[in-house]
Amino acid sequence: MGVKKTGEKYRCNICGNEVVVTKTGGGTLVCCGEDMELIE
Repeated sequence: MGVKKTGEKYRCNICGNEVVVTKTGGGTLVCCGEDMELIE
C-alpha cells in the first residue's frame, strides 16, 4: 500500500515509530525492514 495523501499517519509495528505524511510522492514507508501500517 502506498502513501496516498498528506496528513496520513503511519506506525512501525516493530519499534513503534510514527510518522505523519507532509508531502506525497508515492511509494511505501518502511521501518525495521517492514512496511509501516496506516493508522487513523
